Amino acid sequence: MPKPKKRGGNHQRGAGGQPRNVQPFSDEDASIETMSHCSGFSDPASFTEDGPEVDEEATQEDLEYKLKGFIDLTLDKSAKTRQAALESLKNAFSSKILYEFIMERRMTLTDSIERCIKKGKSDEQCAAAGLACLLCVQMGSGIESEEIFKTLGPVLKKIVCDGTASIQARQACATCLGICCFIVTDDITELYSTMECLENIFTKAYQRDRDTNGVSSTHNTVLHVSALLAWTLLLTICPMNEVKKKIEMHLHKLPSLLSCDDLNMRIAAGETLALLFELARETDSDFFYEDMDLLTEKLRALATDGNKHRAKVDKRKQRSVFRDVLRAVEERDFPTEMVKFGPERMYIDCWVKKQTYETFKEILGSGMQYHLQSNDFLRNVFELGPPVMLDAATLKTMKISRFERHLYNSAAFKARTKARSKCRDKRADVGEFF
Repeated sequence: MPKPKKRGGNHQRGAGGQPRNVQPFSDEDASIETMSHCSGFSDPASFTEDGPEVDEEATQEDLEYKLKGFIDLTLDKSAKTRQAALESLKNAFSSKILYEFIMERRMTLTDSIERCIKKGKSDEQCAAAGLACLLCVQMGSGIESEEIFKTLGPVLKKIVCDGTASIQARQACATCLGICCFIVTDDITELYSTMECLENIFTKAYQRDRDTNGVSSTHNTVLHVSALLAWTLLLTICPMNEVKKKIEMHLHKLPSLLSCDDLNMRIAAGETLALLFELARETDSDFFYEDMDLLTEKLRALATDGNKHRAKVDKRKQRSVFRDVLRAVEERDFPTEMVKFGPERMYIDCWVKKQTYETFKEILGSGMQYHLQSNDFLRNVFELGPPVMLDAATLKTMKISRFERHLYNSAAFKARTKARSKCRDKRADVGEFF
């Protein structure tokens, strides 16, 4: 006989129960009801079809009230509550432009992040490092961001170099260190110091004992990958004389990482090589690499890898990346990519731009398009100019109806299915091509 349902199961616990719950910043909060208009730009997707008008001032106040609560909860005694508050703030900062709100509370946020990184466990440290990245993205390059980095920089370096800290925390702090330094530092000595810190991490991958199959992976590989990518990002803003020194130091050592068992390390090493060759040829059009034949042979093997012991998804990803890397090293070519955001388009036409875009896309996630539209700092990085200002009437004319979107998607689905069916049909004659 089934047990009767208990009444009042949905009520919150009182004193002596679990700590109070944190309502996370959800996708609903990222909709028009809580859209921040600090930048003066309105997203075309924010206009609903035939929907009621929304009191923007009231919803903005409601959003800020929630965020104030999350900031207070970053000092809670419960580690789970602190982590949930950090994650909610991350979601808000990645999907909104909150410059004025953050400006008034930047010191409080900085102190909370510093405390969580110093005293928190692995997951909390990762969340705090991610929030630090987004805090600097929101503030952009300025005096306020420099003050934030002066406070957090030494803490991040300490965790990165601390062998007793968790690998995940060190990895997150290495990424945060590179991004924050990229955004805020105008001090060349601080830039070199940060790069040296990251070099001390990923160069340990050069020093591993090698077996007949190449470089063996360790549990530190994820840390080495993050440090290498963060270092590469900072290399893109170095003076040319420093770039030449780094190329001479690392270009002959990086190919050894192409034999690593870890896919992400192979890809990171390959893309870094492509970027180094691009920078080297910018500084010297007659740049010559002595071991070009051996390197292109390695890259071609990775671009056509068919080892059965590797997963199909990994092989497909590896072949796709290394085809582009081989083309960059051998032919000085880059496959141009187009990124769409709102009514604008951005073309990624070099490895430096690709590395920068991929880094910020990793930390902003689905909010990358919104920030490309509205964030002055990112628009300056990618040379997009000031944000495009569009009025509500123009935005509504640009937005297609739900029914039209449905018809378009249905037609595209049918065409795609038909094309795939032809390719998959075993009776199709695929042998005769002229």
